[in-house]
Amino acid sequence: MKNLFKKCFALTDNGASGLVKASFSSFFVYIVNMLPAILLMILFDELVLGNVKNNAFYISFSIAVLVIMYVLLRVEYNTLYNSTYKESANLRLDIADTLSKLPLSYFSKHNLSDLSQTIMADVAAIEHAMSHAMAKTIGFLMFFPLVSILLLKGNWKLGLAVVLPIIIGFLLIVWSKKIQLRENIKYYTKLRDNSDSFQEAIELQQEIRSFRLAKKTKQNLYKKMEEGEKIHLKTELTAAVPLLLSGIVVQVAFAIVLLVGTGLLLKGEINILYLIGYILASIKIKEAADGVSQNIAELYYIDSMIHRIQEIKNTEVQKGEDKELSNYDIELKNVSFAYNEDTKVLKNISFTANQNEVTALVGMSGCGKTSILRLISRLYDYDNGTIKIDGMDIKEISTKSLFEKTSVVFQDVTLFNTTIMENIRIGNKTASDADVREAARLANCEEFIAGLPDGYDTVIGENGATLSGGERQRLSIARAFLKNAPIIILDEIAASLDVDNEKKIQESLNELTQNKTVVIISHRLKSIENVDKIVVINDGEVEAFGTHHELISLSKTYNNLLEKARLAEAFKY
Repeated sequence: MKNLFKKCFALTDNGASGLVKASFSSFFVYIVNMLPAILLMILFDELVLGNVKNNAFYISFSIAVLVIMYVLLRVEYNTLYNSTYKESANLRLDIADTLSKLPLSYFSKHNLSDLSQTIMADVAAIEHAMSHAMAKTIGFLMFFPLVSILLLKGNWKLGLAVVLPIIIGFLLIVWSKKIQLRENIKYYTKLRDNSDSFQEAIELQQEIRSFRLAKKTKQNLYKKMEEGEKIHLKTELTAAVPLLLSGIVVQVAFAIVLLVGTGLLLKGEINILYLIGYILASIKIKEAADGVSQNIAELYYIDSMIHRIQEIKNTEVQKGEDKELSNYDIELKNVSFAYNEDTKVLKNISFTANQNEVTALVGMSGCGKTSILRLISRLYDYDNGTIKIDGMDIKEISTKSLFEKTSVVFQDVTLFNTTIMENIRIGNKTASDADVREAARLANCEEFIAGLPDGYDTVIGENGATLSGGERQRLSIARAFLKNAPIIILDEIAASLDVDNEKKIQESLNELTQNKTVVIISHRLKSIENVDKIVVINDGEVEAFGTHHELISLSKTYNNLLEKARLAEAFKY
């Protein structure tokens, strides 16, 4: 049962266990709710048929019913709400843990707003359904067959009169399942689309205002919201009609029981007590069925959300074993890679970046240089060929082991809405404040940090919103200095730096890169003329590699780059 719940509702182990307990609690509560009806039958037995009971019996029975109901309702509350509410935290942690193991390629194919909605809104909806709908529905599915058998055994005609309308009512809801799911998927997809549009509008405020697109953007957002409301209304109607029809059929059950029971009573097949008992049972079951019908509609509503979470959980994670690395040569052999099936970005790339050397990648924009860095750092996994470090295929090395030995500084810097000190300390969480300050000095951050209101304790805003591009880049470089890993990957780190800062940081990098494997991309060819090896990439392939002087005679692309660099430096506005 636990595994079934995990599969059907995308729950964690603890959540599935909690749902099992909650379902059984609801089952017993349904049974206990029949006890007042039994007490009424006993009372009618005395009043109509004269089977007298003493007052002590009624008092003791009533007290026993109240005690049992109190205990079971308390247990049900604890399992439905206290236990199951914990699943929202567990489920979010479980999703976050799964996401942390996924390759970067997954995030390039999914919007961050979509992922945030899954973690927050979808989990919240599942949490509500778990505490209000799942257990109640499962408990009723256990309770209804049991009580149906008892009713049919007592009198099959009256039993059918009670049971059959309930079954028909539920069949109407089940019959409408495909329609409801289809409409819910449309609404779910539209909500995601609207969420993406709002996030895009917020992130691109500068561009929207600069190009006077505010009015058009506003109209577009209103249009999307109106479309969403129309789909929502249709979705609600799609769910409401089957529920209404089901409710009407269930309501008829009482009249059918009364009609059938009266006929049987006149024929002498049953006594009045039987009729009263089945009427009371019909009322109680109808009350339970009404609630369960709405619960099933809620389960249909969260179906898209469950599938979304299941998709995340079922995504293949990057595998590999923890390894101790001692040699940090990086060997690429016939490596091919594509972001999608249609276009290959890299084709049979082969070269070696040796330890204690600086290897530079150069080529025209879009030739695949950054993709190579992503593959080496295993932010993406390559499609064909091999990349080896210390003689081992990096696909066999756990990302944990690999990331511990790798410092990456990409052109696009990501900072957190916390202090300067903690943003740099991400490079080494155990580093002391003194170590962080030394890393900041090497990255030439001290001057701008000193000018901030609280120095190293200044909170820099979301993704360093209060800092310039060059300041953000230097903080990223400081992280690399602090981590001091044996493999250093640098992607166009000087793009946001002025000449003075670039010179100072290059001097620090010369100190950092000693006895390390360094792979760097730079469009400023002057800065890499003296590196140990330059690899020229042309249209996803290695055209040539060697030193600066060797490539002048070997590579047409390299000479073309040198000429363009010379013209750019000579250009005057």
